[in-house]
Amino acid sequence: MATGYLHHEVFGWLDRGTRAALFEPDPRLGVQPLWHYDMSDTRRRTHELVVVSGLIDELVPIRPRPATEDELRRVHTPAHVARIQADSDRPGGGDSGDGISPFGCGTYDIAALAAGGVIEAVEAVWDNRVRNAYTLVRPPGHHATADEGMGFCVFNNIAVGARHAQRALGARRVAIVDWDVHHGNGTQAVFYDDPDVLTISLHQDNVFPVDSGKATERGTGAGLGYALNVPLPPGTGDGGYRYAMQTVVIPAIQRFQPDLVMVACGFDAGAMDQLGRQMVTSEGFRELTAMVAHVADRVCDGRLVLTHEGGYNPATVPFSGLAVIETLCGKKTVADPFLPLMSAMAGQDLQPAQRDAVDAVAGHVDDIGR
Repeated sequence: MATGYLHHEVFGWLDRGTRAALFEPDPRLGVQPLWHYDMSDTRRRTHELVVVSGLIDELVPIRPRPATEDELRRVHTPAHVARIQADSDRPGGGDSGDGISPFGCGTYDIAALAAGGVIEAVEAVWDNRVRNAYTLVRPPGHHATADEGMGFCVFNNIAVGARHAQRALGARRVAIVDWDVHHGNGTQAVFYDDPDVLTISLHQDNVFPVDSGKATERGTGAGLGYALNVPLPPGTGDGGYRYAMQTVVIPAIQRFQPDLVMVACGFDAGAMDQLGRQMVTSEGFRELTAMVAHVADRVCDGRLVLTHEGGYNPATVPFSGLAVIETLCGKKTVADPFLPLMSAMAGQDLQPAQRDAVDAVAGHVDDIGR
């Protein structure tokens, strides 16, 4: 079966307003207007590379539709959904909740379309219309908790998709892997007491949110043992991420035996990203995708959905995104011109501190299902 692909031009129309990277410009403080890190160009250029490379001809289009309020409320509080609606109707828009995630008028509709798009991709995979799927959505979602958006996220797209699989499609267990450079705190929080959803986050140690994503965060109540965090040292490249996948992620998924695997696919662990200090290359992301697709083949007939999260370098992210989608559908198109430079950087091999960080978590895999 083919690979599904979901995108919509309106995702690029989300307005972040005028910012100085993160903060309000203020001439009195010497802060000039600039742009917000979450610029539309990154996803636009990724989609256009998928088209221009010819890869689009190998993909099955999936049309997004807005998530309903009831579908959003499976994850988010009514108060959060209502606030986003109200702020979205204001001419000046609002903020997701943390003061650095502004959005303009009409954002509720775009965010609901992103969450609903992930639902549509989950249904397409579940119904065997496609084997796997990639959703190129915006805004991202993995930082959004039940009652607050943050980290540029409004609604937790991947959590909404996973809850839909549980509540509407009959999935018994869902595994969510998050390799965004920032901790998937929102997704973890949503499922922290749920033994039927395994959350695994590979992230740069203590970068965002601060003091979040420690190896000691393992779930609570019935969900104890079903949250896994692998905080990696800054400077981790392809070798460290490969070792983390081999040592923690793949064994955990095999032990959990999910009916569906989902990936919060951020590219801000890339070697040239502005908001991370990791060194993953497009080939590294290709390898991560191949590994998770292989384990999905073994445990759940290949049912795999990836949803786009972070990644803030509009020049390099498109080639990493292309590598991931190529891997899902088994095709290769254009070469990444940045790859020779990134792969030659010192430290791409597994380093002792990285091995120690992964090994410190490896024993937690044995607690799954106990």
